[in-house]
Amino acid sequence: MSFSLDSFAVRAVIAGIGVALIAGPLGCFVVWRRMAYFGDTLSHAGLVGVALGIILGVDPAIGIVVTGLVIGLLLLGLQQQRSLPTDTLLGILSHAALSIGLLVVSLMDKVRFDLTGYLFGDILAVTTTDLFWIYGGGVLVLGTLAAVWRPLIALTVHPDMAIAEGSGRLPIRLTFMVLMAVTVAIAMKIVGILLVTALLIIPPAAARRYARTPETMAGGTVLIGMAAVIGGIIASFTWDTPSGPSIVAAATVLFVLSLGVGRDTARAR
Repeated sequence: MSFSLDSFAVRAVIAGIGVALIAGPLGCFVVWRRMAYFGDTLSHAGLVGVALGIILGVDPAIGIVVTGLVIGLLLLGLQQQRSLPTDTLLGILSHAALSIGLLVVSLMDKVRFDLTGYLFGDILAVTTTDLFWIYGGGVLVLGTLAAVWRPLIALTVHPDMAIAEGSGRLPIRLTFMVLMAVTVAIAMKIVGILLVTALLIIPPAAARRYARTPETMAGGTVLIGMAAVIGGIIASFTWDTPSGPSIVAAATVLFVLSLGVGRDTARAR
């Protein structure tokens, strides 16, 4: 096997590592802020974005980002009504988005595309262009996250105190939602729309068992994510299994192993 960018296996590993770098720190906030269901909602809305992107003749990733932002804004608007709890609103938006996406796809008789690939990912089909998209988007996401890291930590741990000190709740929340939408679009090619949330929450959940600070948890999450990617790709090659589910299964194994390693010491809320 040739170890160059001409090798699909090498491209798969590089792409998976890139996604682990992006999803790791962001996933920590998903766990700390108990927003796993929001990740599901964004991933389900991603199917609508894929369909719209294909219909409009643009990159599906752009459609995913746009629909993710729309869902985020809808959630913020509906939360102001205070008539329904957030988990109920997320349930409505999640299933509505998935249903609309499937309906739109079913009406696209004249357009052919790999729905299974979008739903469950195909890391082995990653191209060199995809690598530029992953790492270019990764620089944007991680750079922005670094800029809002402290205010976001403050809003997560002590929201009232953070607001009193001048950290605007709405701008920070909007920034976080934008980063989530971009991350879903980036990870789509690797694990698929339906499995993105698993990559965002399982590695952080495993790292939380032994992390003592937010920064060490973020670093541990990245390492666990990388290990899951590499282990999943190896399993995919060995047993001829789908790459996306194999990566998520590998992450799950690492989480189970972490249960006996340390205590749940990260207490960010």
